[in-house]
Amino acid sequence: MNLDSEFNEIIKYAHFWNWLPDWEVAKNVYKSFPESYSILLPFAYSYLEEAIRSTTSEYGREFIKENRKTRKTGIDLINLAISENRNNIEYVSHLKKLKKYFNKSSSIDSGNNRNGVDHGYIHPRFWEKEDFEKLICDIAILSKYSKF
Repeated sequence: MNLDSEFNEIIKYAHFWNWLPDWEVAKNVYKSFPESYSILLPFAYSYLEEAIRSTTSEYGREFIKENRKTRKTGIDLINLAISENRNNIEYVSHLKKLKKYFNKSSSIDSGNNRNGVDHGYIHPRFWEKEDFEKLICDIAILSKYSKF
């Protein structure tokens, strides 16, 4: 696993204004401070969802809470991307593998994690450097499919 090339692959496809500068910083921070993975992990998860969203009909749409139109997140977002991209077998196959990153929160998780939101969570206590590096590799694979 060559994380430098994985970061470069993400940067190659990242949205120029919205994500590219942040990925450059993330790459430099991680290179200088490998233990920064716990700070960078939430950023990487956010990007993962936005990259997936960029391949769906939800990308770029405004959602109004008053009308109860909400964005899909986590597993629901992946399922939307799968249904709207079913002709791209390679991409769909990768999307299915990404479901491992989204565990549904339950009532017993309440207050026990800072990421207990609708799309799921990963408890900060269980974040490991290897988890971050695997996520970066998966994002790099997904990057060429994004439609930023």
